[in-house]
Amino acid sequence: MKRDELGDLMAFLAVCEARSFTRAAARLGTSQSSLSHTVKRLEERLDLRLLTRTTRNVSPTAAGEQLAATLRPAFDDIEARLASLDAMRARPAGLVRITVSRNAALSILWPKLSPVLEQYPDIRLELSADQGWTDIVEGRFDAGVRLGEAVEKDMIALRIGPDLRMLVVGAPAYFAAHGRPQTPHELTNHNCINLRMPTLGGLYAWEFERDGKPLNVRVEGQFTSNDPELLVAACLDGRGLCCLPDYHLQKHFDAGELEPVLEDWSPPFDGYHLYYPSRLQASPAFAVIRDALRWRG
Repeated sequence: MKRDELGDLMAFLAVCEARSFTRAAARLGTSQSSLSHTVKRLEERLDLRLLTRTTRNVSPTAAGEQLAATLRPAFDDIEARLASLDAMRARPAGLVRITVSRNAALSILWPKLSPVLEQYPDIRLELSADQGWTDIVEGRFDAGVRLGEAVEKDMIALRIGPDLRMLVVGAPAYFAAHGRPQTPHELTNHNCINLRMPTLGGLYAWEFERDGKPLNVRVEGQFTSNDPELLVAACLDGRGLCCLPDYHLQKHFDAGELEPVLEDWSPPFDGYHLYYPSRLQASPAFAVIRDALRWRG
């Protein structure tokens, strides 16, 4: 096989996995037109149509699916063997890619990993901020970050942060005008700020628990958003109550801008975990990142 043929196969697999020439080109660091030309050249060489292109997306044909299924394990094996060679380096080096929510990236990962980048100049780090459920295998990430309860069973999970609590909060002015709910059932009498979930698009049902008995409450109000920071802004303006993880709220508690209610209905739950495939052969660079993120209480 010629060297350019191997590159063509890698380009095709990137497009196949990204389902987009634009996203694949960004990942490979090339132009969309160049990538399109490369895939077209491969199709002409094989005399097979590998991709179906529409104005909105790209999907593999039956032949394309078969080729991609052949290439994935082969390239994964090559990457694993290259990673094993990295162990021979005197210093950890290479790229580590992690998918993570924006808040976890800012509050947990970056403060711990910024010093790592200074200490190990040969390590390159990519944090992909994403509120949705990213498939780390399909996206070719080394790891992802999720709440402990949401990590798939076939993944290795490493705690990287403390337990969290979902807290119902409001501004002092709101409580002065509308009173404080004493039980979750009383939330139906309050203007509540809804969170649109980034995964399936539904509204978050506020979760409570007392004496081991869970209770979910569907709330209503004037304002809804999929951005927690906008929920906090509306709450600060006295537009209603919101329910968010405590890490979004602590600075506002300290400043006296927001106050929690129903705290005895809000038990702690597993916080953020770094997760990665159990079959992953960790590179020295990833091992450094993983150790830096490990929660030590």
